[in-house]
Amino acid sequence: MTEASQQVQMTESAANRIQELIVSEGASNTMLRLQVSGGGCSGFQYEFSLDADTTDEDCVFENHGAKMVIDEVSLDLLGGAEIDYVRELVGSAFRVNNPNATSSCGCGSSFSI
Repeated sequence: MTEASQQVQMTESAANRIQELIVSEGASNTMLRLQVSGGGCSGFQYEFSLDADTTDEDCVFENHGAKMVIDEVSLDLLGGAEIDYVRELVGSAFRVNNPNATSSCGCGSSFSI
């Protein structure tokens, strides 16, 4: 079981978008995978993908009927975060509200701690 401080939540909007993607993929066991990797303009960057597989190093979170998988290394940088899906005039995207980030780039896809 993951400690409460390491929990990652998702908004209803994010869960709805994940479910839409799963339906379009036609694979009911698919989850949203969120990873953090080195790079981007601020030092770390978020990477989103669809994945049906998990490893022993993954944690699975479920909110509003949708599942998200995060590896333990990424979870150390994401603990307490909230994943949202926003629709704006300039486009639509998943957005990470990460309390561990001390700064982020203008596009919101990279951060530093």
